[in-house]
Amino acid sequence: MADLDLEALAALERKALWLSAWTIHNANHVRPNPDGLKVGGHLASCASIAAIMTALYFRVLRPEDRVAVKPHASPVFHAIQYLFGNQTREHLENFRGYGGAQSYPSRTKDADDVDFSTGSVGLGVGITAFASMVQDYVRARPDWAAGGRPEGRMIALVGDAELDEGNVFEALQEGWKHDLRNCWWIIDYNRQSLDGVVREGLSKRLDAIFSAFGWDVVLIKYGALQRAAFGEEGGEALRRWIDDCPNALYSALSFQGGAAWRKRLEADIGRESGVQKLLDRRSDAELGRLMSNLGGHCLATLVETFEGIDHDRPVAFLAYTVKGWGTPLAGHKDNHGGLMTAKQMESFRAEMGVPEGQEWAPFAGLDVPESRLRAVIEQAPFNARGPRRWQSAKVPVPALAPPEDRETSTQLAFGKILHEIAGGDSDLASRILTTSPDVTVSTGLGPWVNRRGLFARSEIADTFKEERVPSTQKWRFSPRGQHVELGIAEMNLFLLLGAAGLSHSLFGERLLPVGTLYDPFVSRGLDALNYACYQDARFLIAGTPSGISLAPEGGAHQSIASPLIGMSQDGLAAFEPCFTDELAVIMEWAFDYMQRDGGRDPDERTWLRDETGGSVYLRLSTRSIEQPRREIDETFRQGVVDGAYWLRAPGPGCEVVIAYQGTVGTEAIAAAGLIGEDRRDVGVLAVTSADRLNAGWQAAQRARARGQIQALSHVERLLQGVPPHARLITVIDGHPATLSWLGSVHGHRTAGLGVEHFGQTGRVDDLYRHYGIDRGAIAAMAQSIAPGRPVRLAGSA
Repeated sequence: MADLDLEALAALERKALWLSAWTIHNANHVRPNPDGLKVGGHLASCASIAAIMTALYFRVLRPEDRVAVKPHASPVFHAIQYLFGNQTREHLENFRGYGGAQSYPSRTKDADDVDFSTGSVGLGVGITAFASMVQDYVRARPDWAAGGRPEGRMIALVGDAELDEGNVFEALQEGWKHDLRNCWWIIDYNRQSLDGVVREGLSKRLDAIFSAFGWDVVLIKYGALQRAAFGEEGGEALRRWIDDCPNALYSALSFQGGAAWRKRLEADIGRESGVQKLLDRRSDAELGRLMSNLGGHCLATLVETFEGIDHDRPVAFLAYTVKGWGTPLAGHKDNHGGLMTAKQMESFRAEMGVPEGQEWAPFAGLDVPESRLRAVIEQAPFNARGPRRWQSAKVPVPALAPPEDRETSTQLAFGKILHEIAGGDSDLASRILTTSPDVTVSTGLGPWVNRRGLFARSEIADTFKEERVPSTQKWRFSPRGQHVELGIAEMNLFLLLGAAGLSHSLFGERLLPVGTLYDPFVSRGLDALNYACYQDARFLIAGTPSGISLAPEGGAHQSIASPLIGMSQDGLAAFEPCFTDELAVIMEWAFDYMQRDGGRDPDERTWLRDETGGSVYLRLSTRSIEQPRREIDETFRQGVVDGAYWLRAPGPGCEVVIAYQGTVGTEAIAAAGLIGEDRRDVGVLAVTSADRLNAGWQAAQRARARGQIQALSHVERLLQGVPPHARLITVIDGHPATLSWLGSVHGHRTAGLGVEHFGQTGRVDDLYRHYGIDRGAIAAMAQSIAPGRPVRLAGSA
């Protein structure tokens, strides 16, 4: 590595601080703002971490390292990328504007080199631990290229208030279970949050927690100026005073400046030996610089500390900083959302030496020759190879057949399909990685694990097998295993799926992650699910069992809202098949869909953006039902994937159409038989994905509004043959709003049946009857909504 040019590095830190401050000021005070809303930008949070990021990006980081930048440091990140040549002035000028640099670093929306999206605090911290686990996993495959590449460090730049998020400590415990390596969490310990100041003594608590989970804890508290002062007469008294000073007082004095520091220090320790001389040797400005020279602002200290780590154990760096450091807002209690006034900005500009009109010039106002600055930038290892995102070839997906069981459930079929894949030697089998939060067996993954094993970096024997204890589960751990067993923390599940679903880009090895959890607990991990989708991670998640069909478990384990979550979550295609042949078609399509990376133009047959690809959510059931015997032809496949097909097409005299999604299909089919004697040409619409039907319909409407009058979605074509006078009845073991919108497609009067209130224990038939989603309730609704000849069997069981 090149010799450290500390003077040039300090100049680049000043420039990163200036550019981030000017980016924020420009967005709030210079750029036209017709709606008058505050734009914001978190100037103080940027200032506290500017030195840390300068040391990392221009000196310490390597191309294989991956970084999650704390959300509020986005302007500093964009400023550094601008100096690297990876960001444009246009994007900085339009920060937080349409098409500009994003408020928080985004893999999918920013133009520069973002490794992990951040924004929902705490999640960017946790995902680095799981990314490190994924790196270990891909490097353990002996015939994969990743094993021959340098190991990267997965690094989180952590705002200290992020450590209030529970998911951080869930990830910490999971990392300990899996022998976490190559993970750094660098905590910007500025001791201020949005509403106040961090409680006293937190640093000791953090030290104890991280140490308990096997992390090295490195305190970066004092800068070089402070350490030199400690060596002077009176220096030990000064050190003790700094150590004992309450967080709020240190922040307040930082805002007040050198004269206030002098007055307070003289009052508190001025009579101790040598202290007055120590103070007298420094002007107010010099004393202010000394007291603000905490470790997190000292480049020499930071570089020395980071470069001194010579092992792969996880490390938590507690870097003391001042929020707003180097700006007029330093230390002020209200600085979290604070902005510089025009007067403050002019003072700051003068201090930085930036001439008017050269605000965006990369090297304006710096005393170090441009050649030396460019040398540091060009020699920075992190940027040496240019773009750092990998590409990975697509994995071919063979045909997947449904199980031949005459009667079974979608959950059981899901497990059997994976079991069949596991028994072969296809590329697909080798690239699937499964995971579950302590519900592996009860969600259908047991057969896969028996064949493919659990992953660990070292061999762990199956003790029960060795002790000759009979068990259906073969729990052997090895570096060859393809299942990661997690504890009961759904946030960790989705963070692992997010990290594994980015493996093709982060590590150059494509994984096809498959996760399972109980369907009601999708809500428990929803923030991390949204986070994984936001950064375009690719995975398949099965929520099972679901609905009141899980009758004996009661309301705590019976999901209601999850179909609506599936519909509303961007980046996630949601399916709920009734039959196992539908499930096999969906899984085959899903493994291909997860790998697509095409354009965003919609398919003009469905108006879905299928070539873009994404993740897939399967809502499955443990309810065992009779399976149809039918040909799986291309028309059937296409209907299943597009979201619906006619199980029984309506005739010209149709009075009632029953549309169902999921396992209640048996009730819909039976109800159609009940009312068929008294209502003509009853249609039965099998919906496999309300999500895809609705998305295509919405897209087609937008296309027609833009003048593409020929745009017609799949659901519009399906329902266009239904007579205008016909009535629609929709039914689902979930919230009725999932399907009741179908009547809006062509203006058919519609009744939506479903579950709106918490479930309870009972038998399936009891609960279906109680919540009005059984065949009798469907037939009774047909009698009510489609007047005419009485339905003689309405209300029959």
